[in-house]
Amino acid sequence: MKRAGQRVVLGTEAPQTSQTSKKQKTSLYGSVFGEPALGPSMDWGSLPHHVILRVFQFLTLVDRARASSVCRRWNEVFHIPDLWRRFEFELSQPATSYLKSTHPDLIQQIIKRHADHLQYVSFKVDSSTESAEAACDILSQLVNCSIKTLGLISTAKPSFMNVSKAHFASALTVVFVNSKSLSSIKIDDTPLDDPSLKVLVANNSDTLKLLKMSSCPHVSPAGILCVADQCHGLKELALNYYILSDELLLALSSEKHVDLEHLRIDVVSENPGQAEFHTIKKQSWDALVKHSPKVNIVMYFFLYEDEFDVFFREETPVTHLYFGRAVSKAMLGRIGMNCPRLIELVVCANGLQPLDDELIQIAERCKHLTAMGLGECEVTCRGFIEFVKMCGGRLTQLSIMEEVLIPDSDYSLDRLHLEVSKHLGRMWFPDMMPTW
Repeated sequence: MKRAGQRVVLGTEAPQTSQTSKKQKTSLYGSVFGEPALGPSMDWGSLPHHVILRVFQFLTLVDRARASSVCRRWNEVFHIPDLWRRFEFELSQPATSYLKSTHPDLIQQIIKRHADHLQYVSFKVDSSTESAEAACDILSQLVNCSIKTLGLISTAKPSFMNVSKAHFASALTVVFVNSKSLSSIKIDDTPLDDPSLKVLVANNSDTLKLLKMSSCPHVSPAGILCVADQCHGLKELALNYYILSDELLLALSSEKHVDLEHLRIDVVSENPGQAEFHTIKKQSWDALVKHSPKVNIVMYFFLYEDEFDVFFREETPVTHLYFGRAVSKAMLGRIGMNCPRLIELVVCANGLQPLDDELIQIAERCKHLTAMGLGECEVTCRGFIEFVKMCGGRLTQLSIMEEVLIPDSDYSLDRLHLEVSKHLGRMWFPDMMPTW
């Protein structure tokens, strides 16, 4: 790029004199939107601010910083507040990470000149404790911020969990106290604690709409109840099952709350073979759905087969179910019996027992089912076609690995493709790899 005062010539060919060449040149530099054509050369420094700003928004941070040194006008655009509404800090250790870390000098410049402009901020860190601590140090400096969205992302193992709870809470409190307009917070796998939540609620109760805080072991049911009682605009909530309680569901169902739209629950076995999961009463689930009839209740299961005993023994209003480990035939049978609101079901593994009866029961009783995914399972071609026939065209997503399907005397795989496509109303083939 050229320095200030220099002109950039777009064309590199020798001067043309013919009328044809002039027409070609006009079409080359003319606007496709019908605006007057520019000459063969122009001063890039004279472009309108809004045009330069638009170009900058497509550049990487490093290229944007380099472009800002071209001329004074470009440098002015580089510091326009609109360019700094959204920012992702990438923090990594070069020796152990593939991430390109944001340069420390640039971070300091951003904090000095743009902290009060930042509104949508995320921190992407690698698996090192040093990177997570660096993220906390940056958070601690955002005293003039007005952040609306905050996300803390560990790209590998949850490195924020290696930071001391006091350091993490202190850094987060700076943002909670100074922003006062937070609407979306995603802080999974962090040492978030109840006192931090109280600070969040005290300063952002009128604006908070989304709180995603799965795998935060220092948060107790009392902490999340504080959020439920005070943040009346809460629309989306994600948490671990161990925090979920009848009391919390009833709090979310009280008249003073607006309708909850999404409730995500991660059911994870912390100590395989030793976990004892509590039961949520049907009356509590019913209260939530009565208060928020359109709520999506999403559950992610990462359990071993002998840990499912307490789930789905009676009607549960779950809408989206994802099983990351093997789940038994009996469990899938319970889902068919007791999950009438089910919209999406993904089973990564089951075993070597055909699931024909279970799938047919799910098709019969789960009238809202529109998406299905099966991984390492087995179902006969006859059973699978019967399932698809019962669901009909409402199945908008159907991801089945070819290895799942067992040919039988009635249907080969080739004929199965045609039959399933006929009932879905579109061309369908099984997947080579799962797509969910």
